[in-house]
Amino acid sequence: MTDGATLTEHTRAAVQLLLQRIAEGDPARIAELFAERVDWVIAENPAVPWIRPRTTRADVADHFRELAEGQRPDPDGSSMDVLVADGAEAALGGRLAGTVRRTGKSFRSPFAIRLTVEDGLITRYHVYEDSLAIAAACTP
Repeated sequence: MTDGATLTEHTRAAVQLLLQRIAEGDPARIAELFAERVDWVIAENPAVPWIRPRTTRADVADHFRELAEGQRPDPDGSSMDVLVADGAEAALGGRLAGTVRRTGKSFRSPFAIRLTVEDGLITRYHVYEDSLAIAAACTP
């Protein structure tokens, strides 16, 4: 049995690996970190093609593929300001920025992500962001 401190460190390590793989940009390698079934929430907006319901590891790979095809991240405008882990739960927050490829419009948004890590895999991925700012950037 894993004690609380060890579980927290395993969760923190899983989230840091997720962030590393997102930075590397390989959707299949990102998806490897997720359970086969995922509790996935990102506020839907029909103007943003990559934001839609997802439930499986394959869906996660599709999300990160569509995200990369749809927008170009702005590393200078993006930051992660906090990562908190407690047992199997983690939360991180910061700012994200990018440019929608189709329109050439930029966006900026604060974000928060809530994750749950079970048996080394991410089972919950809830993203809270300014979806209206992103939708406005997707609209010609």
